[in-house]
Amino acid sequence: MHTGKSYTLFEFLVWTRRNIFWLLVVGSIPTLLYEVFGMRWLSIPWPVVAMLGTATAFIVGFKNAQSYSRTWEARQVWGAAIGATRAWAMMCRDYVDDPEKAKEVIYRQLAWLTALRHQLRAHKDWETSTRSYNKEYTRYYTIPERETSLEKDLSKYLTEEEVAGLMPTNNKAVQLLGLQSAALKGLHTDGVLEHFRFLDMHTALREFSSHQGKCERIKNFPYPRQYATINTLFIRIFCVLLPFALLGEFNELNEQVTGVLRGSMVWFVIPFSMLVSWVYTSLEQVGESTENPFEANPNAVPISQMSRAVEIDIREMLGETDLPPALQARNNIVL
Repeated sequence: MHTGKSYTLFEFLVWTRRNIFWLLVVGSIPTLLYEVFGMRWLSIPWPVVAMLGTATAFIVGFKNAQSYSRTWEARQVWGAAIGATRAWAMMCRDYVDDPEKAKEVIYRQLAWLTALRHQLRAHKDWETSTRSYNKEYTRYYTIPERETSLEKDLSKYLTEEEVAGLMPTNNKAVQLLGLQSAALKGLHTDGVLEHFRFLDMHTALREFSSHQGKCERIKNFPYPRQYATINTLFIRIFCVLLPFALLGEFNELNEQVTGVLRGSMVWFVIPFSMLVSWVYTSLEQVGESTENPFEANPNAVPISQMSRAVEIDIREMLGETDLPPALQARNNIVL
């Protein structure tokens, strides 16, 4: 998540510079052929490209709206999981008569958050963080899940036996919920946890399972590839055809200007076609970088920061003083 007021224009231009370069080439070739080699037949009617541009704008807008919806839903789901974790800690502290057993169950919940965020940061084939224009920015921010291993993170909250039993499993977060359920049953059997409190806490476990399912749905189901493909295809077609449509329009301006610009207006096709096309390609790139809200990019939901914040809150609630530091933004980016 970007925590500053905005990205600077320079940052945005550097991020999209590859598009600018190829749009410059796309705009220059038809202009050179038209003006230098006299291929006047290259000019195509402007209304044709204008209709294509309108259709493309609708598709780009639709994708960006859906991408934002995915990000906002991810933020809501993870926020709900964080809030439920706080409530869980209060229930454990006040419901479980044995303070050491209560702490054990609370720490296992922090382990669940840790395992889940590691799973959500795992790379999927359709995600874009490994693309060149995104990958080069990884040096400007820190990805906590890449700084330490999951096994090391889990060892802060679990016993060695529990960590050893979890590591071979496929879905460690689910297994931790299973361990919590077994622990609650044991507390209930031993008389440490009253029956109605046992039922209340088991309801909370089902809530955690629901939150995890929602996160996994967003993580494991990408923005539909057919829509992503046609969005990219339409933008590429529009960007290629736009200079051809502008040739005739700018050539007609030669009759309306005087001085040194008379007879040279066609050359303005290059910068103007590049500018208009850049708007479309930049909107596509922004939507693409937003559609996977849990991947490790600067526009992702800051699940690591939120998890660290709730850990500090809970451990303070338990009266602990040796607390981990809050995660700070680096270059205005925090994950």
